[in-house]
Amino acid sequence: MGRWEFDMDSHFKGWAKPGPVPPGAALRTDVPDDETLDAISGHFRIFQLRKGHRFSTDDVLTAWYGTSWAPSARVVLDLGSGIGSVGMIAAWRLPGARFVTVEAQEESVRLARKSAAYNGLADRYEIRHGDFRDEGVVPSSERFDLVLGSPPYFPPGTGIEGDHPQKIACRFEMRGDIGDYCSAAARHLGAGGVFACVFPEDQRGRLEASVLRTSLCVVRRRPVVFREGEEPLVTLFLMMRCQDLPEGFRAQTWVEPPLVIRTQTGAVHPEYAAVKLAIGFPP
Repeated sequence: MGRWEFDMDSHFKGWAKPGPVPPGAALRTDVPDDETLDAISGHFRIFQLRKGHRFSTDDVLTAWYGTSWAPSARVVLDLGSGIGSVGMIAAWRLPGARFVTVEAQEESVRLARKSAAYNGLADRYEIRHGDFRDEGVVPSSERFDLVLGSPPYFPPGTGIEGDHPQKIACRFEMRGDIGDYCSAAARHLGAGGVFACVFPEDQRGRLEASVLRTSLCVVRRRPVVFREGEEPLVTLFLMMRCQDLPEGFRAQTWVEPPLVIRTQTGAVHPEYAAVKLAIGFPP
């Protein structure tokens, strides 16, 4: 079982957000055979390996959900950032914010840096190569208004790991689990900051147990239904430091109505069309 991928470029190929062409647009003519350059948000594009890990609907939703609840965030941290999909969508949504992203896989960091250069993000987008669990990668003194995470879902050995090392680390907990993501977010959230992440609905108990071991509280969650009429497969979570909440709200979680991705016929659901519009694509 893996992530539920959605190739946005196949649906919106050729459309671009009105405005100037990104400074690195000349790179479009120099895409190696083993890579693709795909639409991700407005005029932003992302480099991906043809046979490696490719960004998913889960990444899109994480970036949209976090930026929706922190629309004025000035500094943003993206944990386990992979090829940069979550961070770059968020950067398009928050054009005035500064970003720090952390990724351990060298190949993913290379692609993310290439995409950041293409999209003209160099002056506000810092990509750190390392494990976010290591103190030196994100010093404890750094604080952020918004922390994002699209963590791997499965413990090693619990499923088919795939045929590419980049895919394995994105799906399986090779460098930390949801507990590590929650602990890192708790350490680095500034006053009033929020942590947004996505996790399987059938493993919600693991996330909630991890949250209890930190200073975080889940303030709201939104289940995601990938086809109308089916059970939710993943859930979006929004957390804050408990100390930033009024005492009476610390044990409460607002459960939002499910977000539906596709109708029973397979067409894009109006709710998800609105999400795509919010990240720079026509409905």
